[in-house]
Amino acid sequence: MADDYGAQDVARCRHCATPEPEKYCDFCHVNLCKLCVGEHIGDAYDKHKIVPFQHRKSTLIYPKCETHENEACKYQCKDCDSRFVCYSCTASAQHKGHEFIELAQLSYTKKENIREDLDELEYTVFPKYEEITSNLENQIVNLDGEYERLTTDFSNQLRRQIDAVITQMEEELRQIKLKHLELLRKHLNEIKPIKESLQQTLVDLNKLGESNKVSSIIAYTSENARFREPPPTVKVTMPKFIPKQIKTTTLQRFLGELISFSVSMSNVPNSATELLDEANINFTIETGYAKLRHAIRSNKGDVWASGETGDIKCFRIDGVLAKTIKTNGNFPAGIAVDSHEALVYSDGTRSLSKVKNGQREEVCTFQGWRPTQLCITSIGDFLVSMFSDDEIQSKIVRVSGFTEKQTIQFDDDGLPLYSGNSKIKCLTENRNLDICVADSAAGAVVVVNQAGKFRFRYTGHSSSSKTKPFRPFGITTDSQGRILTADHHNNCIHILNENGQFLCYIDKIVLESPYGVCVDNDDNLYVCEYAKGNLKKIKYTQ
Repeated sequence: MADDYGAQDVARCRHCATPEPEKYCDFCHVNLCKLCVGEHIGDAYDKHKIVPFQHRKSTLIYPKCETHENEACKYQCKDCDSRFVCYSCTASAQHKGHEFIELAQLSYTKKENIREDLDELEYTVFPKYEEITSNLENQIVNLDGEYERLTTDFSNQLRRQIDAVITQMEEELRQIKLKHLELLRKHLNEIKPIKESLQQTLVDLNKLGESNKVSSIIAYTSENARFREPPPTVKVTMPKFIPKQIKTTTLQRFLGELISFSVSMSNVPNSATELLDEANINFTIETGYAKLRHAIRSNKGDVWASGETGDIKCFRIDGVLAKTIKTNGNFPAGIAVDSHEALVYSDGTRSLSKVKNGQREEVCTFQGWRPTQLCITSIGDFLVSMFSDDEIQSKIVRVSGFTEKQTIQFDDDGLPLYSGNSKIKCLTENRNLDICVADSAAGAVVVVNQAGKFRFRYTGHSSSSKTKPFRPFGITTDSQGRILTADHHNNCIHILNENGQFLCYIDKIVLESPYGVCVDNDDNLYVCEYAKGNLKKIKYTQ
């Protein structure tokens, strides 16, 4: 039985516990002092291997020969699938003329490799992992404080902006008050002289009524007509503050935009998969749709598909139909499956619908806009392409929960990123969080970063074999960040790198009117053939 002791323990003899033993049994893996060696060996001298303590575990323990009992295999036969053999085996007819390697030399070489690997892992690789782990742990520890600071910063900024608006409106109200006061005083100044004249007339009439002078009474002329109709009364209503009814999302866009975290990967390894010279079709699922539009893979491995009918079908990986979900009668414009295996779809209305365990609910409704294609992001948000009710504007909206969090519609110059119409605009999120949109009407793949900033636009690759205009329909990305889009009219797939550089076509296999596309975890590509209703599984990497 081996003697286990930690770095802080003192090695002791297994028999008498004497510290710092001088010997070691390489067969039994125990520490021994000189006095206990004889006791340990006993009568089995040939069995035990006693070595100096500093050379412990240096004696090779060879495997037993299966053919020759009590002989150890000290050689490896290179002609027999590297089989271990003993000396007697090397001289047998079975191994005549074969080439042998001494296991001692092979073990020595392997030991050197092990030591080199150990040194690399211990002194080069492991410290990197420690540094990464420490950095991540520090980020987690500091996360609450960072978010508290961010919350305080934007709250203070918003308060300053709102306070400035309030101050400006208070000043406007003060100016209105001064004008109001000036108007009232002006009217008062017009009334006062007439009132004073009326008061004097009353005094005069009272005196005349008590007078007995005939001449004064006879000379009286009535002035009542002058006072009977008072001047117009000025009625000035108090100012009112009418709060403008602004949607929360609209108000949020006016006040500022909260952009989610961005992710960048350092030391990303080179692509683990290479593109095949010729892709091949591994499997075909006959979906039964006369016109097949979209397909999406779930985390469980099932494939959801939809066409131009009021249902969505779920197929197992072997192509067997597992279940069917009915819509409200309209055919789905777009489908997606979230991390909880719930099906989400749009069906021509202003709402997104979710189906989980057979229960349907509306996720959110968009006023003045109609959602079409959609995808689920790596953090569980929805990205939805949509067009306005008048079909002259298009945009991408990020939805988290039931709330619109981000709108992507214009570039930095205020120009539309996408063609303004109701044509399909399939979209997907790449591994670097770029948002890739296949704008079929514009004949372009438009890519923006997570914040919605324009990155590049791909409008096709010049090729003498592609005679029709580039019209990308479906779009997806793989584990290496490559972008794959279906060229519907030229019956092929374009593959780009994550920076928009053209890599190759998938065009040497039969694809008829490719529409929706998706990729599974093993980088198998699924392509919807629109007119035939087939869903083809394609291997394009190695």
